[in-house]
Amino acid sequence: MGEAFFYHLTEDNLETTLPILVGKAVEAGWAVEVRTSNAEMAEHLDLALWQGGKDSFLPHGVAGGDHDAFQPVLLTLPDQAAANGASCIVSVGGSEISPDETLSSQRVMVIFDGMDPDAVARARVQWKSLTGGGCAAKYWAQDMGRWIKKAES
Repeated sequence: MGEAFFYHLTEDNLETTLPILVGKAVEAGWAVEVRTSNAEMAEHLDLALWQGGKDSFLPHGVAGGDHDAFQPVLLTLPDQAAANGASCIVSVGGSEISPDETLSSQRVMVIFDGMDPDAVARARVQWKSLTGGGCAAKYWAQDMGRWIKKAES
């Protein structure tokens, strides 16, 4: 059922883009898992989300807390299950998402730094894995402050 949207960052950074995309997912009524690649990234994004402006604040938590099941947005590590019943999974820092997870979600987002050749290479592998596993995918790139759909499978 779900689709994978790939977001190629070339103009804005993750700290700017993540709250916007996750905010739209929350507005759609989806519980969100933001799957980070390591604990330092989870801590960094937790702080960035707390320090956002009043218009960009997203209620969230880091997995492992007492209220994980009630969090609309939960930051996780690759080996942690999202206890909030997430129907939208956001991959940052190259964290993996399987075709099965994608097919059972409302939406998967893979956000990657277009200025980092390793991140671009990981995103290409992820695209091939998901589309090869039967998932629909769309590739979005930044163009003068707007997101333009460049490809889809």
